[in-house]
Amino acid sequence: MSRSDFAQAKRIVIKIGSALLTDGGKGLNQAAIATWVAQIAKLKQQGIEVVLVSSGSVAEGMARLGLKKRPKALHELQAAASVGQMGLVQNFENNFRTHGLHAAQVLLTHDDLSDRKRYLNARSTLISLLDYKVVPIINENDAVATEEIRFGDNDTLGALVANLIEADLLIILTDQLGLFDSDPSVNADAVLISQISSDDSRLESMAGGSRSGLGRGGMATKVSAAHLASRSGASTVIVSGDIDKVLTKVIAGEEIGTYLFANIAPIVARKQWLAGQLQAKGRLILDTGAVDVLKKSGKSLLAVGIKSVEGHFSRGELVICLDSEGIEVARGLVNYKSEEISLIKGKASQQFENILGYSDDEEVIHRDNLVLV
Repeated sequence: MSRSDFAQAKRIVIKIGSALLTDGGKGLNQAAIATWVAQIAKLKQQGIEVVLVSSGSVAEGMARLGLKKRPKALHELQAAASVGQMGLVQNFENNFRTHGLHAAQVLLTHDDLSDRKRYLNARSTLISLLDYKVVPIINENDAVATEEIRFGDNDTLGALVANLIEADLLIILTDQLGLFDSDPSVNADAVLISQISSDDSRLESMAGGSRSGLGRGGMATKVSAAHLASRSGASTVIVSGDIDKVLTKVIAGEEIGTYLFANIAPIVARKQWLAGQLQAKGRLILDTGAVDVLKKSGKSLLAVGIKSVEGHFSRGELVICLDSEGIEVARGLVNYKSEEISLIKGKASQQFENILGYSDDEEVIHRDNLVLV
């Protein structure tokens, strides 16, 4: 993907840093939030799905509580986050409403994205919100996260969300113009890097730490996030959030900030990841019709095409799909556990609620989580 292709992006993740959101720690920068929301509304009008990863809950809580320095004790950080989250989400919701849009708060911990079942649940929730034309606002669940399960910074969280929803692009808004070849505060001749591969070995030496003291991230975490996002094929732009109409300019392909491009397309990256997973937890035997649909149409696997289930597995785990002769035709992540699939195999999705007592996904394996082999 080149900058000129950004307007074709179907799904993007935007991460906004603490220093921007809280005007250097003085409290929520309401004027700036209003401008970013207005730009997001325009992107939505272009048909682009947007997920917002917002820092600032701790910083806003500090401002509300009159704290001059970021607390060091975990319980004090959690208290500040709890207070600040209220104002942060309320402000975003009020602004989105003026554009006829709804926002949703989603709080995540590292466990939500490392546990297979919770990962799939989080993904399903976010995709459903996007289907409803809602703008999900994601933050780390600072009020309950412990030191051992913290993401460490919301740059990393933004990258993981980009992986989670297979975003085309991650835009990190910061208080810097972008990534320089050396520290511009020390070297007056430092040059802004316009474009570079997210895997370039020179990146590590170019990045530095956080200057504001408000957040936990710095340029190093942004570079690391770009590398992480590239694993699922998402490219990254690191750019100043203070630039007028920054989001619409980025999507229009203007050369602002630093573009860290991924060397693989999102859907190809996910398919490669699925194909490379060796620890399958079970097997599904498919009828001829289901095999034909998967091979020729690239559609999702429905329960009606499943003949039998082998093995014990949970929702979100990897299974192998075989034809009636035992030849592997596909593999993917299941939306139901093995006991449930045994009950619904050969059945239409309309019957799931009567059989299981509830109805969730229509597909046993969604096409986005399935790869032919």
